[in-house]
Amino acid sequence: MKRAPMTARGAERLRGELDRLKSTERPRIIAAIAEARAHGDLKENAEYHAARELQGFIEGRIQELEAALSYAEVIDTSRLNSNGRIVFGATVELVEEASGSEVTYQIVGDLEADIKQRLIAVNSPLARALIGKSEGDTFEFQAPNGVKSYEIVTVRYEI
Repeated sequence: MKRAPMTARGAERLRGELDRLKSTERPRIIAAIAEARAHGDLKENAEYHAARELQGFIEGRIQELEAALSYAEVIDTSRLNSNGRIVFGATVELVEEASGSEVTYQIVGDLEADIKQRLIAVNSPLARALIGKSEGDTFEFQAPNGVKSYEIVTVRYEI
């Protein structure tokens, strides 16, 4: 199986979530199931069924995180030397040419991507459009709401 790239910060965030699920959420759900069982008839016990469903979700997420972390190739982005080209881990500041609006993204592994935090997956269309480009380059990107033209203002690598 191919090892998936992941930033050190992303791996740490996923390890934190895994630890929280194992040390806090799992025991809380086990206690909730035990309490719901004590209420008697399980066939019509909505609390029991909800707790079991949540337990299944948490156990699935734990397995997903453990697998992802075991197959991850953690990359220290602060040590990358890409000769000014955009590669995995780059933090890129862009200016949309039509509106002049600025936006900053970091290219990260698929599992750590979170558009709300401006973390885009390395396999996303925007990241693929950015890879290999340099500061000062312009490029067009097919966004969901039409073609956008961007200029790359800065490229940096940080922890």
